[in-house]
Amino acid sequence: MKILFKILPVLFLILSCGSSSSANKETESDFVIAFGSCNREDESQLLWKPILKNHPDVFLWGGDNIYSDTDNAEIMKAAYQKQKNNRNYQKLLNQVPVLGIWDDHDYGLNDGGEEWHFKNRSQQLFLDFMEVSEESPRRSREGIYHSEIFKTEKGNVKVILLDTRYFRDELIKSEDPNKRYEPSTGTVLGEEQWSWLEAELGNSEVDFNVILSSIQILSAEHGFETWGNFPMEVEKLKDLIVASKVKNVILLSGDRHISEFSATEVSGLNYPLIDFTSSGLTHTYEEFSGEPNQYRVGEVVKNKSFGMLRFNFDKNEVRLEMRGLNNKLQQDYLLEFQ
Repeated sequence: MKILFKILPVLFLILSCGSSSSANKETESDFVIAFGSCNREDESQLLWKPILKNHPDVFLWGGDNIYSDTDNAEIMKAAYQKQKNNRNYQKLLNQVPVLGIWDDHDYGLNDGGEEWHFKNRSQQLFLDFMEVSEESPRRSREGIYHSEIFKTEKGNVKVILLDTRYFRDELIKSEDPNKRYEPSTGTVLGEEQWSWLEAELGNSEVDFNVILSSIQILSAEHGFETWGNFPMEVEKLKDLIVASKVKNVILLSGDRHISEFSATEVSGLNYPLIDFTSSGLTHTYEEFSGEPNQYRVGEVVKNKSFGMLRFNFDKNEVRLEMRGLNNKLQQDYLLEFQ
C-alpha cells in the first residue's frame, strides 16, 4: 500500500490533468459527492453548471458559502437570500440534496471562534439557508455540526460535518511576519462536539466515512488558519479514527482559495489519510507562488475549482477530482482502501 500511496498520484497527474471528459469515470461510480467552498454571493458563479454535469448524489458546502462579515442579522439574511436566488444554484437545489458547514465569513467574523458574540444568531440564519426545519434538534443545540448517511444498493456513505468555529479557542497571533498564527494547546471542536464525533465514528458501520472541516487538517506550515494551530487536536482526531476502527475515512476541507491534496500515513491505518482541500468556487489566490506543505501530493491548483468524490464499492476505492471551468479536470487522485 505504501508504494501505491507514493506513486499513483503522480501517475494520475500525468495521465489526466487537462482532460475535460468525465463520462468514462462516471460509469464506474456508485455514489458521487461534489463539494466546494469560498463563494461570493455577489460575484459570477460559473461552476454550478459543470458541477451538475457530474450528476452528484449530494453537494456539500465547505464554508464561506457567502461573505457576510457582520453582526447585522438583516445584512447577513440578505446575503443568504441573494445566494439562494442565484438561478444556477437554484437548479442545483432542485436536483441534488445540499448539506454544509460554515467558515468564518458566513459565521460573521474573519478568523472568528468561540468569542464571537453573534454566533447564536448567525447559527439560526445558517440553518435557515440550509432549510433545516424549525422543529429540528439542530435549532436548539449549540453549533452546526451534523451527520447524514446515504444508502445505495451496493453500500453506504456517512458524511460527518464539523463546526470549526463555534467552540474554537482564540488563535495566538505570531510575531513572525511570515505567519499569521502560532500553535497553541487550545481546542478546535470543543468538548461537546468531540464527544459527539466519538459517538458518530464509534457507531458507524458504513463502507466510507467522509469528514468535512472548513479549515485544513493536515497542512500546517503556512501560518494561516489550520487545525495545525492546535496540533494536539490533529493528533486527537487521528487517534480517534484509529481507535474507533471505522472504515475508510476521507477528510475534506476548504478556506484557502487554493485546492490541493495532502496525505499522511497514520499508524493503525492501512491506507493513507487524505485531506482533500477544494477552494474556491468564485475567487482564488491567483497570485499563489508557493508555500510549504510536507504532506502535499501533486500540485496546488490556484484556479476556480470544485471537488468530486467518485465511490466504487466493488473496488473499495474513491477517485478524488479537482474540476474547474467547463468541467475541466485539473488534478485527480485514486484512493484505494484494503
